[in-house]
Amino acid sequence: PSLYYKLLLICVTFFMCLLGIGVGMLVREYGKLSNLDKFYFSFPGEVLMRMLKLIILPLIISSMITGVAALDSSVSGKIGLRAVIYYFCTTVIAVILGIVLVVTIKPGVPQTANEIDRVGSTPEVSTVDAMLDLIRNMFPENLVQACFQQYKTKREKVEATTGVDKNSSTLTEEPVTTATTAEASENKTQEYKIVGMYSDGINVLGLIVFCLVFGMVIGKMGEKGQVLADFFNALNEATMRIVQIIMWYMPIGIVFLIAGKIIEVEDWEIFRKLGLYMATVLSGLAIHSTIVLPLIYLIIVRKNPFRFAMGMAQALLTALMISSSSATLPVTFRCAEEKNFIDKRITRFVLPVGATINMDGTALYEAVAAVFIAQLNDLELDIGQIVTISVTATAASIGAAGVPQAGLVTMVIVLSAVGLPAEDVTLIIAVDWLLDRFRTMVNVLGDAFGTGIVEKLSKKELEQMDVTSEVNIVNPFALETTPLDNDESETKKSYINGGFAVDKSDTISFTQTSQF
Repeated sequence: PSLYYKLLLICVTFFMCLLGIGVGMLVREYGKLSNLDKFYFSFPGEVLMRMLKLIILPLIISSMITGVAALDSSVSGKIGLRAVIYYFCTTVIAVILGIVLVVTIKPGVPQTANEIDRVGSTPEVSTVDAMLDLIRNMFPENLVQACFQQYKTKREKVEATTGVDKNSSTLTEEPVTTATTAEASENKTQEYKIVGMYSDGINVLGLIVFCLVFGMVIGKMGEKGQVLADFFNALNEATMRIVQIIMWYMPIGIVFLIAGKIIEVEDWEIFRKLGLYMATVLSGLAIHSTIVLPLIYLIIVRKNPFRFAMGMAQALLTALMISSSSATLPVTFRCAEEKNFIDKRITRFVLPVGATINMDGTALYEAVAAVFIAQLNDLELDIGQIVTISVTATAASIGAAGVPQAGLVTMVIVLSAVGLPAEDVTLIIAVDWLLDRFRTMVNVLGDAFGTGIVEKLSKKELEQMDVTSEVNIVNPFALETTPLDNDESETKKSYINGGFAVDKSDTISFTQTSQF
């Protein structure tokens, strides 16, 4: 019956997606909703998002710690290295694929930037600060705060003293020529100071780094660390059961999530104008997810990749609906462990890291978008600039933690690296919410294939660990008879010397735990 339920859940989820699209279209056409009504309409969808985000924190913490603690430190290092190499390779392939497509299809050539309506505002980002913030966030100064806030630095201008200079710079802000800047720099160079602030959102990177180290330490502690390991194992188990409960609410939430999003869209005209650009991104994502990733999986694992992808169907649908790879994590875990039977030691270690670092879809999207904006501005990109785009798109996609629309911030980094106008991000914001869903789906699929591939490559180490743990379980006293006696006599002596009564509880508890 469990298989039947799982299939039912997938079918219901898929049906509800379609229903959501239908409801959204109908309400949009016939129900003239005010802004308030739209907000209230999408409320059940908001509840689903909140539930999934609620479970991210205990899930990441418990799964990372148990995953790393269950592995030897040497093994976890090897597995981590394999995972990172896989993530890096797929991301680079995705970027190259995106650039090849956008250069051949040329979606931006028939249009100019002025024909497209701008939407939203440009986030202010400097590349160096963004990269440093990434490293700062890896080492949060307060662990509790890292659960709900990220650190961010911002540049503020230090007011210049000369009044004339300040006026002239504001007047000639847009078309700054070299002459005026040279004059200004003789008077006074613009000074900046960096101001640190916290913005809301889970600092996933910091938590992952901490949990990695914490898990390794627990694994090294052996007997003493067992209590903690058991605690986090139980936490992980409990979290997964809560996820199961959330899964049953999911179909209802999804209808309203999608319908609400469709009602919100102001004009569909923009989709026609950006149609070719969207087609380029989507075809790139399609090729990457149906040809590139399955091919890598097939070559390494020698199993049917499409059966594996079907096992991940529910996670992929969820990613498509809520467009956040972190929020999809709970579902990804269930699919990978229960349907594709991947070793839990691998999934717990690889998936949380993958949801943060592995962003194939985002990297592809950023490369395409950057070249598209260059084409809109009639700029010919030389080889050097295209290489720069691919390198920054790869780096920036790693930096974009799994939050919705983080792509826009990293997009600005990619644009400013090649000297394209950063405010042109506003041209593509209008369709970003739609493309965001598809690229999240590709990100999640990439993570999932990663677990299968890493498991296959790490089979030898995992089997070795199974053998050693079996030896310990079968007869825990066989290997450790003599040292145990010595320990006993030493502890008794020390107690007597210290003037304590001889206490046997220590030795008893030790034998109990080793039997356990």
